[in-house]
Amino acid sequence: MNSSSNARPASRSFAKSSSKRPRPIRPARRLLAAIAALAASHLPICLPASAQELAGFARLPADTFAEGPTSGQFIDGGANGRTAPFEDKQPVQGFSAMVANGDGTYWLLSDNGFGSKANSQDYLLRIYKILPSFRTETGGDASVEVLEFLTLSDPQRLIPFEIMADRASYPKGDGSDSGIPVDPAIKSRRLLTGGDLDIESVRIDADGTFWFGDEFGPFLIHCNVQGELLQAPIPLTGIATPDDPLGRSANHPRSGGFEGMSINQAGTLLYPMLEKPLAQDQAAGLRRLPITPFDVRKNQYVGETFYYPLEPEGTAIGDFSPISDTLHMVIERDGGSGPTAVFKKIFLVDLTLRDEQNTLLKKELVDLLNLPDPYDLDQDGSHVFTFPFVTIEGLALIDPQTIAVANDNNYPFSAGRAAKPIIDNNEIILIRFDSPLVSMKVKN
Repeated sequence: MNSSSNARPASRSFAKSSSKRPRPIRPARRLLAAIAALAASHLPICLPASAQELAGFARLPADTFAEGPTSGQFIDGGANGRTAPFEDKQPVQGFSAMVANGDGTYWLLSDNGFGSKANSQDYLLRIYKILPSFRTETGGDASVEVLEFLTLSDPQRLIPFEIMADRASYPKGDGSDSGIPVDPAIKSRRLLTGGDLDIESVRIDADGTFWFGDEFGPFLIHCNVQGELLQAPIPLTGIATPDDPLGRSANHPRSGGFEGMSINQAGTLLYPMLEKPLAQDQAAGLRRLPITPFDVRKNQYVGETFYYPLEPEGTAIGDFSPISDTLHMVIERDGGSGPTAVFKKIFLVDLTLRDEQNTLLKKELVDLLNLPDPYDLDQDGSHVFTFPFVTIEGLALIDPQTIAVANDNNYPFSAGRAAKPIIDNNEIILIRFDSPLVSMKVKN
């Protein structure tokens, strides 16, 4: 555990589940209104990607746990010096999406657990609310406080396929019975696990309820503010992965379902994006990722599918996040980490600018491997900051000139930082631009 963090001891279960019904969450509504007003007040200008610098740094130690059932019983002992299983606790890790609440707190989505359906049967699907104390030019200690969490559940039995809560014992990775009883809390409360769904993206709609993008189906998952499903998972018509629990014929790669998901300012239109190209596009040499809009009021996919183009070095996207109704950001990456990481970037797209094949135009916004750090906020002795993680999957607009970015540390497996500890922490950074993002142009 890094000594610079003030997080509480890893052996202590500290994060508390919400026991009372919270108010509907409408994140950063005033921020979006302010940005819209800013856009209206500016004359059209053509700017290249704005200069930027590291403006804040925070770290949640890798060995951070929350209360919950024993986890990690199917990951073959552990990795990077960490021994599984993790008795009576759940790692706070694998942050795969981010929502800024506008009050200094963030919702961070923990994905399906330990990397696959075959080893995450006992990992609870959760979204954590955190409060970072960013180290900045003027102060902050770089710590992160975990305030609370919501655990996804299906108390109304809306899911039409078998989930872990329906079983007496967990399955092994090959589907056979492990003989390990499913935790009583999972069964009694019908809690969802990484063996049921793989949630990789999250947005909060106009009603304050949560929408998650899943990779297994792929599905859209709709939950109330207590994490309870409001309807059955909504599949993407005509697309199924090998992990699809509905048993449809697979025609899309494993780990290729919904990865990033943006939203309009009104909170009524979702833009879920697949992580990998369609099979027919791959066969035709088209490296592009489908985006199929979903209207939450009509509860259906609407309009035509359009596409995000991958760079030659890019193998996947990490997140898809709004700036305005038309301007959005995309994290694009390669599969390397540490010294093998060569391509970790954020791009700007305008949903109204597409080519003749309905593919978005884009412009580079940030190189996450070459970010000016004039105040050495991560205290590594360098004034050039790098974010060399294999998976970088959290992205949010904080104010008109600042974004937040978070990594997915794949606990206990990833080790992208060369310095000790030889395991990745959860890191959250702020990047400040020298001009408002809403004024930037994809096409000059």
